[in-house]
Amino acid sequence: MSEPVAYGPTWSRGEDGRFLLPERTLGWHVLGWASTHLLQPDGPNAGGVWRATPEQARFLLWWYAIDERGRWLYPYGVLRRVKGWGKDPIGAVICAAEFAGPCRFGGWQSDGEPIAVPHPTAWVQVAAVNLDQTRITMSLFPSIFTDELIAEHGIDLGKEIIYAEKGKRRLEAVTSSPRALEGARATFVLANETQHWLEANEGHAMAAVIDRNAIKSRDGSARALALTNAHAPGEGSVAERDWDAYQKIAGGQTRSQGWLYDSLEAPPDTDLSDADSLRAAIRAARGDSDWLDEDRTVEAVWDPRTPPSISRRFYLNQLAAAEDAWVAPHEWDACLVDDRLADGDEVVLGFDGSRSSDATALIACRVSDGLVELLDVWEEPANDPNWEVPRTEVDGAVSKAHERFRVSAFFADVHPWESYIDAWASEWGEDYRVWATSKHAVAYDMRNRGREFTYAAEKVAQEVADGELRAASDMVLTRHVKNARRRPNRHGVAFGKEHRESSRKVDAAVAMVIARHARDELWLRGDKKKRASTTMRGV
Repeated sequence: MSEPVAYGPTWSRGEDGRFLLPERTLGWHVLGWASTHLLQPDGPNAGGVWRATPEQARFLLWWYAIDERGRWLYPYGVLRRVKGWGKDPIGAVICAAEFAGPCRFGGWQSDGEPIAVPHPTAWVQVAAVNLDQTRITMSLFPSIFTDELIAEHGIDLGKEIIYAEKGKRRLEAVTSSPRALEGARATFVLANETQHWLEANEGHAMAAVIDRNAIKSRDGSARALALTNAHAPGEGSVAERDWDAYQKIAGGQTRSQGWLYDSLEAPPDTDLSDADSLRAAIRAARGDSDWLDEDRTVEAVWDPRTPPSISRRFYLNQLAAAEDAWVAPHEWDACLVDDRLADGDEVVLGFDGSRSSDATALIACRVSDGLVELLDVWEEPANDPNWEVPRTEVDGAVSKAHERFRVSAFFADVHPWESYIDAWASEWGEDYRVWATSKHAVAYDMRNRGREFTYAAEKVAQEVADGELRAASDMVLTRHVKNARRRPNRHGVAFGKEHRESSRKVDAAVAMVIARHARDELWLRGDKKKRASTTMRGV
């Protein structure tokens, strides 16, 4: 069984194997304050002193990490965990600290450690798209505030609004319309259950207002943290939009860096029908929240009324496949490896190009074992409608690939790269062991290769499902593969974007399929130089 899938610095380890912690953080102050002024709200230790688990402590340390100027490293965060992990209690602890605790930078001590101070006019919001989603969190505050804290700050406990210090501080549930929220100067917002924030229930508009309100805060320290289960792909929830944005940030496709996305998923090769595999997966996904009952979770997964997609989302924190997904996300994740191509490897190349709005991708596939690796990708930056693919950079990347590897075949979709493809064929075509067609070394025109590409796409999808494909781990390639949606045609089932105008690109997945097909053709016809790709028999 493979390892769990983890995202975020909470899970980063140093060379000694120990978890890495931020260089500068207010989190130690928050943890110390919480252990003195807050109580455990539920469970067998209810009413006792609140104590963070090691996993919760590391998250708080990173959430409150600051830079050398005392500014937040992460103005926005997402905490994604399995159902029952304790997102609401940890959210309540953070809200309590933002409401009355030492949660803001107050200068530096003589030893270089940061000073933490309370916000003088704290305005904390627990936001959701309906009242029921806020009640769980709001109901925790009467049981986590100590009597001493209530007396010290004059806390007035209400069901939907909590005041302190004669109204100077407020902690409130927010479910009103986005227009009513516009202009609110909240110092911290807990966005609860963002997997339910949809465009239809004004969740998108609420998220946009929360972002705008935080940006215009006077000291730049207002921010928001989203709590979510694994979202349902294709619903377009705020949680899904956050995931899409994080993948672009992690993949280096945007200049934005200020995101803390923290998630722990079960191993991708988990077999729901195998008791040992399932139990190990439950333990992996729950982290150190050992209060989650393993036996009860197994029964929930095996309940015939529970679809596997729901089990994977809620109990394993995995992104289950959309109904029309080309491949299942967890099956693709199981194909990812740390292996990388080495200089001098014999490879074939696959290329899918665009002029502007779609992405352009170059993929290499090692001939010996079929390992695929994304060499380069070019995507339209956000909010730049005038952007065009830097063609000289693409040309340079193709040249670099030929310098680094022994390229035995290069299949490239033609439009709109005709002149470059002719130049590439002229420069390197005579050295290839197999050509894309009988008349051209490189040109693999997708406009008249529907049958071949469909068969190649079906073959790769089956290889992913069977765990036979190996791909060098890469956030961009993974994002493109998981964006791909099944597209039945008269030849079989190929794939494409959600719809023509979708911003979720699939071009790296297309280039990968082309590269895998080129390798198949090399194995079949490589001994007959410059023979065309005319059949779809695979290896």
